[in-house]
Amino acid sequence: MAARRERRQGLFLVAPAAIWTLAFFLIPTLSIFWLSLFKKTGGRVGDEMTLANYERFLSQGYFRESLFNSLELTAIVAVLSILLAYPLAATIAFRVAPRYKRLCLMLAVLPFWTSYVVRSYAWLLVLAPNGVVNRTLLATGLLSEPLTLSFTQGATVLGFVHFFTMLGTLTIYASLARINPKLILAARDLGASQWQTFWRVIFPLSIPGVAAGVFLVVVITIGDYVTPQILGGNNQLVLPQTIIMQIQRRADIPMAAALSVIMMVVVGLAYLAMARKLTAERA
Repeated sequence: MAARRERRQGLFLVAPAAIWTLAFFLIPTLSIFWLSLFKKTGGRVGDEMTLANYERFLSQGYFRESLFNSLELTAIVAVLSILLAYPLAATIAFRVAPRYKRLCLMLAVLPFWTSYVVRSYAWLLVLAPNGVVNRTLLATGLLSEPLTLSFTQGATVLGFVHFFTMLGTLTIYASLARINPKLILAARDLGASQWQTFWRVIFPLSIPGVAAGVFLVVVITIGDYVTPQILGGNNQLVLPQTIIMQIQRRADIPMAAALSVIMMVVVGLAYLAMARKLTAERA
C-alpha cells in the first residue's frame, strides 16, 4: 500500500514535466515528421504518403549545398569560439584574483543582455561599406576603396563567434573551477612542466565543459536564421534560410518540414557524438 502511494506521488510530480514535454516537444516533432511524408500538389498538400521530399533533398544540389554550408559554418564557429574561449576561461579560473572573478564572469555575460537581432545589426553597421572598419582603413590611407566585409560568410562567422566565445567561456570555466588545485600541485611536484600539467591534468578534466560549449554552438548555429540572414545575406544559403524560402516563396510546407527533420537528425547525431562527455559534465 505504501509502495503504491509513493508510486502515485511520483507520477503526480512527474506529470507536469511529462505533459509539457508531450505538448511542446514530442507532438510538434511528430507533426513535422508526419507532414514531411506528404507532397505539395496543385497548391495544396497531397493525400498520399511519399518520400518524395527526401528524394528531392538528395537529388537537387542546392538543398545539399545549404546543409553543407550549415555544417561548414557550424564547424568554423565551434573551433574559433572554443579556441578563444578556453584561454579566457583559464585566465579567469587560474589567474584572476578571487574577488574579481565575479566581475569577470559578469562581463562575460553582458553580450547576453543585448537582443540577438540588435547584435547582428550592430555588426552589420560595423562591417558595411560605410561602416567603422572601412571608414578607418580609408581614412588612414591603407585602402583606396572599401572592402566587401558584410554579406559574407566571414561576417556571419564573426557575429556568431562574438556571441559563442562568451558562452564557451562560461561552460569551460565551470569545469575548470571544479578542478582540485591539489591535483595541479601534485603534478608539478612530480616534475611535470606547465605544458605537461595542462595537457595531462587540466585539459582532460575540462573536456566536459568544452563538449558542453561545442554542443551549444552546434545546436544554436545550425538552427539559426537571423544572423546568417542579416550578416550573410543570400549569398551563401544555410539550411534555415532554405527552409524559410520553401515557406515564403514556394509555400511548400511539406518540403520545409522534411528539411527541418534533416536538421533535427543532424543535431541528434551531434548529441550522440558528445553524449558521454555531456553526461560526465552533469555527473
